[in-house]
Amino acid sequence: MRKILIVGAGHAGLHLAHGLLSHGYDVTVITGQSSQEIRTGKPSISQWTFPTALEHERALDLDFWSALSPQVREQKLFFVPQDREHQSHLVGNASAGNGYIVSVDRRVKMADWLESFEDRGGKVVIHGVTVTDLDYFSRMFDLIIVAVGHGELGQLFDYDTSRFSGTRPRALAQAYVYDLWPDPGESENIGWAAATEEAGNILLFPCLTQEGPAHNLLIVDKKGGPMDAWPDRPGPEEQLRRMKDLMRKHLPEFFERTKDAVLVDGPSTRIEDLTPQVRNPVGRLPSGGLVLGMADVVVTMDPFVGQSWNNSTRCAESYLQSIRDHGDKAFDESFLVNAFDRFWEFGHHNQEWAEFASTMWDGDNPEFLGHMMMAATQYREIADRWIQGWDDPSDYQNWMFDQGEALKYIAEVKARHGD
Repeated sequence: MRKILIVGAGHAGLHLAHGLLSHGYDVTVITGQSSQEIRTGKPSISQWTFPTALEHERALDLDFWSALSPQVREQKLFFVPQDREHQSHLVGNASAGNGYIVSVDRRVKMADWLESFEDRGGKVVIHGVTVTDLDYFSRMFDLIIVAVGHGELGQLFDYDTSRFSGTRPRALAQAYVYDLWPDPGESENIGWAAATEEAGNILLFPCLTQEGPAHNLLIVDKKGGPMDAWPDRPGPEEQLRRMKDLMRKHLPEFFERTKDAVLVDGPSTRIEDLTPQVRNPVGRLPSGGLVLGMADVVVTMDPFVGQSWNNSTRCAESYLQSIRDHGDKAFDESFLVNAFDRFWEFGHHNQEWAEFASTMWDGDNPEFLGHMMMAATQYREIADRWIQGWDDPSDYQNWMFDQGEALKYIAEVKARHGD
């Protein structure tokens, strides 16, 4: 039985750990926090689980929360140019079928997954890990996968500017809140997102917290931008007050929904700086041993697009298939590189979409993109395809990112509607 060590109890690492365990591998997860420490710790930046990723979780019996979590079936996306008189929005379905999006507080999700992994026979070690530790472990395990990218371990993976060089530091502020006003005529479980030209981006979406259903409010701006109001790291209540003030100024529609919002009990806010980047997936230990980085360790995206968990799930599924296909052969450098390249077939599309969505107001947009935005606000078919692309961003290559294909698609939709 092949022995695999996964360092880190995050979304990607635990998904892969469950998958490997279900296929008979000897799997050990080492993490610096117990499930109870995860459950009672500080919140992380929340993400979405899209319909396809949710199906992957169900295949491993990891969807513990769909019956309790708000089910987001529609998304509303606001486009807010400098001239707000020309503001527009689209509303699209999250799935072509009966699928939906869920968002679960990472503390709930990871604590439950870690406990379930151990209940199912996986090995869990609660201990901090250094590079020296990994050197020692490399003689005990057939493969080591690093699923935590901060601190000393993150330094094992060099930046890879050949894959992605658009690093742009971001300032993030997040709050879990109750008592939102639904917009007239809309479900309270609709997700809202806004991309503004002058002041960054905002997400407002239903989620499941440790206290039950609530909403997640996330503000993302470039460092030093109009909505980077957090250099002094204010306390929770002051942070929420500032968030409301920013929405009142830059996005009144969001303010009207959140003006009476109150924080969820317990730790409910987070402020964070983040820089999107791609790293070399192969880390070399002092003794010459090799480790494989995964998901956020080697591919970090702008959180405005909510793709981190989508990336994590797809990476875990891809690595699982590569490991199974490899059989009993040695996990050499060629395997590690090929395993990442296989995942990158999805990952690079996701990264391109994240960059497009989070920088659409930077510089002059191509004229055809303006036509696409306008068409998406007029034709539900285009709006649905735009929103459903969040599930699998590779589809954007077929109709949005290429001028010829974009104009052709718009013409086809108009013709079907007799316009």
